[in-house]
Amino acid sequence: MKRLYLFFAVFLICACVQEKKEISGNDIISETAIERKPEADLSALKSKADEALKFCTTKDFNTDFCILIDMSLHSGVKRFFIWDFKNKRISKKYLVGHGCGSNSWSKDDSRDHPEFSNEDGSHLSSLGKYKLQGRGYSEWGINVKYLMHGLEETNDNALARYIVFHSWDMMSDEETFPKGSPEGWGCPTISNNAMKEVDPMIQNSKKPVLMWIYN
Repeated sequence: MKRLYLFFAVFLICACVQEKKEISGNDIISETAIERKPEADLSALKSKADEALKFCTTKDFNTDFCILIDMSLHSGVKRFFIWDFKNKRISKKYLVGHGCGSNSWSKDDSRDHPEFSNEDGSHLSSLGKYKLQGRGYSEWGINVKYLMHGLEETNDNALARYIVFHSWDMMSDEETFPKGSPEGWGCPTISNNAMKEVDPMIQNSKKPVLMWIYN
């Protein structure tokens, strides 16, 4: 009988120790996940902005600011950047959604590994430089959209695919990592509050604004 009691005592002690290890391990994983939240590489962003400025100067685009979208970043972190050419810095940044492709519309299945396409019906976003010109009515968000004129072979079907820049009620103002942003059918979408800030900037520009989506 004493041996039986001793056996159960040893078993309970081992179980408690194992549970403590598991809890401790989960804490470490949680802390690691938080520490690993991806952020934009500022040096790489500046390099991209320098290239964008040369393009804008040559093509007679707006040289006060441009929009850079880094699709290599997780969709739950802010990867939509308004770049201030004069002060060489990010003036504003927001979340932005990408195309869902064959995944579920409005979900975040490809939050950290989006695919890209220029084909109609792909429901994917297209990489490359765009000229934002042509403000119109949108059925989404705050009812404002901008036409996206694709300037490269990777995105020259944007207008034919009805790919436009607009806001979406489902987009968050704050970062959602490790969750991603909801995915649509290829349009770069931002929150309504974000569009209320970006819209006047584009609308008041005397020259076309560059949006560059890259990975």
